[in-house]
Amino acid sequence: MSRIFVAGHRGMVGSAIVRALNGDGGHDLLTRSRSELDLTDQAAVRQFFADERIDEVYLAAARVGGIHANNIYPADFIYDNLMIEANVIHQAFKAGVRKLMFLGSSCIYPKLAAQPMREDALLTGPLEPTNEPYAIAKIAGIKLCESYNRQYGDSEGVDYRSVMPTNLYGPGDNYHPENSHVVPALIRRFCEAKDSVAPSVTIWGSGTPRREFLYVDDMADASIHVMNLDQPSYAAQTQPMQSHINVGYGSDVTIAELAQAVAHAVGYAGSIELDATKPDGAPRKLMDSARLSALGWSPKVDLQTGLARTVADFRTAATVAER
Repeated sequence: MSRIFVAGHRGMVGSAIVRALNGDGGHDLLTRSRSELDLTDQAAVRQFFADERIDEVYLAAARVGGIHANNIYPADFIYDNLMIEANVIHQAFKAGVRKLMFLGSSCIYPKLAAQPMREDALLTGPLEPTNEPYAIAKIAGIKLCESYNRQYGDSEGVDYRSVMPTNLYGPGDNYHPENSHVVPALIRRFCEAKDSVAPSVTIWGSGTPRREFLYVDDMADASIHVMNLDQPSYAAQTQPMQSHINVGYGSDVTIAELAQAVAHAVGYAGSIELDATKPDGAPRKLMDSARLSALGWSPKVDLQTGLARTVADFRTAATVAER
């Protein structure tokens, strides 16, 4: 039975990976909350890996947030994420862990990358300024995995892999009114507007940027799929210094269309207004997931179904918080 450490199990992605692994069975899952193990603390992470007999790691732990949070806390975003990935990846290696999955982000690609964004677009142009610190940290995580593979793959059997998800949403998301991503932020705003019978809802930006959205349980399924691929299959779709795999839904929508879809999922009948004085971010972010498709994986949950499930999760969380 494999002993698997899921770092960041209380986050949206980590909790989805735990759900998926529990559904598969046959695993001994190991988790730690932030209060139990601070992943930015090198000594604590070293001791943790020395004490536990871990076979595989899913590194889903990260400091995350939307445009507002990235703008306000750039130092926190780059420092915390660099420390988390450096500590976990290095100490996993020192403890003899040979299989590790690092979860990144589509923000690693240049702001004006050709669409859809292919893996080889990495490091070909300037990043989106609003989340550059976070993106730099995620790029470093990819390169950490690649570097350990290159140096220790043949001699030590190290096989560290990276998946780059598009924009994710789903149960367990962060619904904070200021520090959340676009889908949970819109769900909260439209639910509150419905509850208060507000005549309109204002969303940030022009509404024209296009974004791709993937349901988080699909992301967990893709991560496990890539982790379990035999090494020749994974190597056939990657390169030693370009080893990450995109994970996307395959199509995108405008922010205005997303707002309409969220309003429909919530049951909000008021008007939607746009505040063009607020930042838009990149004009388009669509992933090219051809490599993952060639490796035998495709998403299962469409946007409207996923939004309905996420609205239900928000309503449940809000009810629990009120008790």
